[in-house]
Amino acid sequence: MTMAAVDHPSSRQDEDSGTSTFGSGRAFALLLVITGAAGLLAAWVITIDKFKLLEDPSFTPGCSLNPVVACGNIMKSEQASAFGFPNPMLGIATYSVVIGIGMALLAGARFRRWYWLGLNAGTLFGVGFCTWLQYQSLYNINSLCLWCCLAWVATITMFCYVTAHNVKHRILPAPAWLRNGLTEFHWVPPVLWIGIIGMLILTRWWDFWTS
Repeated sequence: MTMAAVDHPSSRQDEDSGTSTFGSGRAFALLLVITGAAGLLAAWVITIDKFKLLEDPSFTPGCSLNPVVACGNIMKSEQASAFGFPNPMLGIATYSVVIGIGMALLAGARFRRWYWLGLNAGTLFGVGFCTWLQYQSLYNINSLCLWCCLAWVATITMFCYVTAHNVKHRILPAPAWLRNGLTEFHWVPPVLWIGIIGMLILTRWWDFWTS
């Protein structure tokens, strides 16, 4: 399976400005919409449950299933408000932007190089923040949130494919072997990444899962 299934070469020179603009394939645009919607859904549900928890400290979120999968523990932690406000509020804003970009691409929009680099930087921040939250969840808070896991998967997939798109179109400089590799095996980075997180979760609570 090649990258053509997710993206296709779509760049042209703007005759007025001499600046290249880049579009995307329909599948890639849909991927942005779907991952953005998944992240937005997760952020929205967590935000609603956070408000309910503030109103009633004894409230138990529906995704608190057992001592390990306990969303309430995550919501009550200091890490849940890393920037001074609930983390999912940031997700509501950023995932909405990604959905908007995906919809624009479906409508035939084309963006300049700086715009694609900005999207890449935004998804890099997002995946970095998610990685920090994953560490905090597994090794400090000692609980998992299923909605958070959905947001992690959405953000990782989003980042990997935005990066692959930018490398393929030479928006990001990369050697030919890397560009060809990402074009041919674009599915490998997100699958490996998510698989490693799954293994970390499995081994972190191995005794609980096997008891």
